[in-house]
Amino acid sequence: MARDAAELAHRLAREAEAVCRHYLSSGRRQGHYWLVGDARNAAGRSMFVRLKESSKGPAGKWTDAATGEYGDLLDVIRESCGLLDFRDVADEARRFLKLSRPTTEPSPKIAQGHTLAGSPEAARRLFAMSRPIARTLAERYLRNRGITLWREDALRFHPRCYYRPDDDTPAGVRPALIACVTDREGRITGAHRTWLDPNGFDPVRLGKAKVDTPRRAMGDLLGNAVRFGAAEEVLAAGEGIETMLSLRCAAPTLPMAAALSAIHLAALQLPLTLQRLYIARDADSAGDLAVASLSKRAAEAGINAITLAPRLSDFNEDLRVFGLDELRSALRVQFAPQDVARFMRLATTKTR
Repeated sequence: MARDAAELAHRLAREAEAVCRHYLSSGRRQGHYWLVGDARNAAGRSMFVRLKESSKGPAGKWTDAATGEYGDLLDVIRESCGLLDFRDVADEARRFLKLSRPTTEPSPKIAQGHTLAGSPEAARRLFAMSRPIARTLAERYLRNRGITLWREDALRFHPRCYYRPDDDTPAGVRPALIACVTDREGRITGAHRTWLDPNGFDPVRLGKAKVDTPRRAMGDLLGNAVRFGAAEEVLAAGEGIETMLSLRCAAPTLPMAAALSAIHLAALQLPLTLQRLYIARDADSAGDLAVASLSKRAAEAGINAITLAPRLSDFNEDLRVFGLDELRSALRVQFAPQDVARFMRLATTKTR
């Protein structure tokens, strides 16, 4: 692996300016250097990449004056694309260099401190590398789905999130909405990625990227969820992120949890102080089973479980088709009276 990395780094260094123009597009050339904000392609001038070999060192080496970090162009590919495993970095480097993969590859060894792809640590790192969604494609995606309450700590945007296809299609990077998955104590255990279409809002795919699986989760998911607000005695839980954000538009102060699937909703770990649980039902057989299972667990724990039923397939479709006012009216008759007064009184508050 070390020999493979050295060879790829050497080949990339020979194309240093082309690499920078592709992966560090926020920067610009100045003399024999490429200036940019950091290895994640932020705007700025604190990081400089040497484009030509000189007495100061070889081409392809970079230093970030703001942080003291340094590295080569493989590090640039890893950071700018949000990659975690060396094999993925090498695949992306070969793709850029138009090299075929070696017929035999050494088995990767897990060194001390190495982050396994798909692990909770990898999820935490991906979320940390992402940026707030304000004025990004992720904000536009949510607004196109009728969701205006987007200012949530659990959501971020990554402009070049790595995507590995299920088939033989070449891997690449695409913009993505990133959501962190947490346990009951708020520790990040996973991340959910929704790859987005940068070319506009497709009414069929609802803004998701034109790939076979535009949604994927990583990390430790069972029992955990994407959480909006801290729950104590009342919580609303459902499957999808957009479903729960739609409910959040109608009841802005009600804590919510998106378990990401029917199976994970049924296994959701509930707060120990919970007294009342609203379960947002998806109108399909899997959704019915999840509601039944979670309702039973809640009852056994002495928690009052109330099912929230959409008019169409889910609450995001209700929001898009009928609008926020009708969604709010439909929820008022399903909420406990005290929760209408407590959680829906700020529903008209603007979030911009």
